[in-house]
Parts: sequence; C-alpha cells; structure tokens
Amino acid sequence: MTSRLPLFPLGSVLFPGLVLPLTIFEERYRALARDLLALPEDAPRRFGVVAIRDGQEVAPTGPGIPDGGAAAGFGPDPGRAFYEVGCVADTASLREKEDGGYELMATGATRFRLLSVDATGPYLVGEVEFLEETAGPGAGPLGAEVERAFRTYQKQLAGARERTLSAAQELPDDPAVLSYLVAAATVVEVPVRQRLLEAADAATRLREELRLLRLETAVIGKLPSLPATELTRQPTSHN
Repeated sequence: MTSRLPLFPLGSVLFPGLVLPLTIFEERYRALARDLLALPEDAPRRFGVVAIRDGQEVAPTGPGIPDGGAAAGFGPDPGRAFYEVGCVADTASLREKEDGGYELMATGATRFRLLSVDATGPYLVGEVEFLEETAGPGAGPLGAEVERAFRTYQKQLAGARERTLSAAQELPDDPAVLSYLVAAATVVEVPVRQRLLEAADAATRLREELRLLRLETAVIGKLPSLPATELTRQPTSHN
C-alpha cells in the first residue's frame, strides 16, 4: 500500500527516534504548518522529511526572482532532487510566532520510500510506501560490538575537541534503536548518513557503522582537532 505525505526537504537526514526542531518562515511551509494545526486534536500531525540530493533547502528570493511555488529551488523535476528514502516526522509541538512563522518540534518515526512527488499544491506532497524494520541476522552481537566502538569513538572525539565526557550514557539494547542513535551521533557527511538510513535492516546498518566508527576513530587519533556537531543533537533547521 502507498500513502500521500506532505514533504519537508532538508539538507540533513532524519533518523527514527531523532528529535527535529524546525523554524518555519517560507510560505510553502507555513501553509503546511497551518494544515497540520487544522487537523483534529487526536489526528497524527505527520509529514515526511527527505534529504536534498541536488537543490537548495531555502528557495532563492530577491528582485526579479519569481516565486517558484512548492518546488522552488529543486529544479523542474523535484523528485530527482531528493534521496529516495526518507523518514516520517511526528509533530510533538507546533506554535505560531508573532511574525507569522512557526516553531515546530518533531520526532523521527517510520522510514519510507519516495515513489513520486506532487508539486501542484502550496507545498510538496509525496506518494510513499512505508518500510518495515527488521533486525537481520547477527544484529544482537553486532550491537554489542558497535556499542564498544561507539564509546571509544566518543572518547576520541571528546579528546580531539579538548572536552571531557560526562558519565557514560546508557545505550539502548534494541539493535534497531541503537543503530539509529549511532547513525545520528556519528559525525559524517549527508551521503553517508543517507546510506545508513537506507540500510536493509539493523544488522546491515550496524555492520556499516562498525566499519565507520573504527575508521573515524583512527582518523581522529591522527589529527589534533576536528570540527563536529554536538553528539546526538540535531541543529535547528531554518527553512
């Protein structure tokens, strides 16, 4: 079965379980926010986040630049501008600001595959199919290895940034949940994050993360410092 889902393209990857703060000011996304607020109180306020492969998160504006509508900044075929797999975002809070924009807080939920994009409305809407979550063979033992490698990576990264780690955070036992947390917290580029999101199952994702963590830990150990975002923190996206 397929479903229609409002789309919110971003220059980053949303993973299941990751908190996503958004500051909304573009009119196309204000329209989406208004429609979300208009839903009944007990109805899920969901939209789909897709990472941008080729395009601009914020539409270009200025004198002489026409309003490109829902697909502004994404070219004549917006479906080609996005990665194929995205993540449903469940809205936790949404409020209108005095300037007419919105502050939104959402949490990543189910992954989906983007089949087509409809740009005829005020904002993009995708035809999607939801993807199942499976552990895959050997997910349990792989999870234990990834946890050890991740803790070593955290220590190495903290040292490179001349910081000390607080008491070790408790990591989830569920292999799928662990795989998404590690994917969100590892400092890598968008294409790598996207590959982790698209992994067929948790075991495949954990296996790739184990390779990445070992590689990144070795690289950090040879450099005096590395730029990085806060671990497990998704920066507010200004659209």
